[in-house]
Amino acid sequence: MGKPSGFKEFERQLPDSRTVEERLGDWKEIYRERSLPVIQEQGARCMDCGVPFCQQGCPLGNLIPDWNDAVYRDRWKDAWQRLDSTNNFPEFTGRICPAPCEAACVVAINAEAVTIEQIEKEIVERAFNEGWIQPRPPEQRTSKHVAIVGSGPAGLAAAVQLNRVGHNVTVFEQADRIGGLLRYGIPDFKMEKWVIDRRLEVMEAEGISFRTNTRVGDELPWNELAGAHDAVLIAIGARRPRDLQVPGRELQGVHFAMEFLEKQNRINAGDTIDSAIDVAGKRVVILGGGDTGSDCLGTSLRRGAAHVTQIELLERPPDERAPKNPWPQWPMVFQTSSSHKEGGERLFATLTTRLEGENGKLNTLHGTQVQLGTGPDGRMKIEPCEGTEFEHKVDVLLLAMGFVGPETDKLVEQLGIELDPRGNVKTDDSFATSVPGVYCAGDADRGASLVVWAISEGREAARAIDGALREGESYLPSRGRHQHFGGR
Repeated sequence: MGKPSGFKEFERQLPDSRTVEERLGDWKEIYRERSLPVIQEQGARCMDCGVPFCQQGCPLGNLIPDWNDAVYRDRWKDAWQRLDSTNNFPEFTGRICPAPCEAACVVAINAEAVTIEQIEKEIVERAFNEGWIQPRPPEQRTSKHVAIVGSGPAGLAAAVQLNRVGHNVTVFEQADRIGGLLRYGIPDFKMEKWVIDRRLEVMEAEGISFRTNTRVGDELPWNELAGAHDAVLIAIGARRPRDLQVPGRELQGVHFAMEFLEKQNRINAGDTIDSAIDVAGKRVVILGGGDTGSDCLGTSLRRGAAHVTQIELLERPPDERAPKNPWPQWPMVFQTSSSHKEGGERLFATLTTRLEGENGKLNTLHGTQVQLGTGPDGRMKIEPCEGTEFEHKVDVLLLAMGFVGPETDKLVEQLGIELDPRGNVKTDDSFATSVPGVYCAGDADRGASLVVWAISEGREAARAIDGALREGESYLPSRGRHQHFGGR
């Protein structure tokens, strides 16, 4: 414990963000750098609890008290070594993770949590700047070849781990660049893409092979891929978006959120997009109150939208934890993202009933306020509130209502993969699918989730694959699949 009284002496302090006017004029990350003394003070707030609930709250089991203490004592390389032992990509999670570790922080019982996520980012950036992060190719190679399909966080984490113990790893990606939704789903103002490229340079120098513009299931059938490798890991994510089933859905001006975000990220990368979704000077409505909806809000504001409204079906969460939502569970409270602070309005407990347009183009959203309850079957029941019907003028409607699962048609057709009742790839506790030698990790098997969960599953799947290829014990460390509040 760095300073026993640190959590009493120092208040939680995040880095200053650039002004709204400044950041709406570009696509750079919003936070300014912090001074070293402030970072160390934040590390001093860690209580080094007898039971580190922050580690239990983190799907990766990060050794959070250890590296907080090391930061406070100015032992940065020590902090980095502990962070690197559990997390392959802290530069990603330090920027875009919602930080379940902070929700489980003991200080958060009656005060503000330690700034764990920000300290994590500071450690990894210090490690890159000091040259501590260097390629570490394996000293020996095995004769085993592993194909990883999908280059999001689950696939990349598995690739690093399997390559580290000497297996020959090739990552297949259908897009033209590596990164999955890290690349094309996360706006640059949350994570600039040089962060991904910097890590990929290290991975390539370690001997990992990447094949882009390769659609497994089309020009490269799944069964051929499996036949040419000793093991295959499916890490394709859960990219099928939930659609809006109302009259008028076919009108021009209705788009899925990921289509909007991906095209903007491609424009930022220098690509020419003929079918870019123009929101400049237009009235934008976003359906969905999660992170994707917030990302659409910030992107729309930077693109010059005249007005943006974010609509959520659920009721506005309370400002403080409800009695049935105790610490250290994830706090179901009202949250304001950096994008919400930049503009727009938010509507809660609102249901879209139909869309209306003229000459095939959207111009009006019809909706109503609703009351939510629980039906006899235990599922959520939605009751429209009589007399609350309204019209909302809209030019562009972005659907950010979540994802329903992975694209599995070709997997089932070509490999005979078994699915679970939710339509995800069915796996056992070793991430093995119903097809021998084929594994699955990340959103494709657990459903749409967090980047930190994807990294965790990629690491655990790599351990299972390594053990199977060695026909014995894996050389890789294990966190365990179910050791997290709420299970899988």
